[in-house]
Amino acid sequence: MNFKPKTHELSLTRLLDAPREKLFRCWTDAELLKQWFVPNPWTIARAELDVRPGGSTLIVMKNPEGDEFPNPGIYLEIVENEKIVLTDAYTSAWVPSAKPFMTAIITFTDEGDKTRYTAIARHWSEEDRKAHKEMGFHEGWGICADQLEKLAQSL
Repeated sequence: MNFKPKTHELSLTRLLDAPREKLFRCWTDAELLKQWFVPNPWTIARAELDVRPGGSTLIVMKNPEGDEFPNPGIYLEIVENEKIVLTDAYTSAWVPSAKPFMTAIITFTDEGDKTRYTAIARHWSEEDRKAHKEMGFHEGWGICADQLEKLAQSL
């Protein structure tokens, strides 16, 4: 496979008015993550986070009709208050997933008294990137970034 950022990657960058330590905490504390991780009226039915390289993550999204969508994965890299890398290519205990979709790279960088927040989604194929874009990647992840900022400000 030849990875090409232009055809396989989506990204969102925002300058958030919150310290990166609080933003990182919102990503790594299951109870906090449940409050911002999906655009309303969707919710998080369950979040299990073993935040360490090789640790499992399970985030169960719930639509307004009550249907649940489990998203298992593995953390690949954790740099406290700076970077989170996770993928759905594996599930718990490094078991390959039936259909890997993406690897997410989340970074938090100080910029004055604010934080430059970058979320990158790297997809296995151009088709997966296109599907994610059509699902509303920029709008959905943008709404979630706003919800993340608001929650971090309240901590």
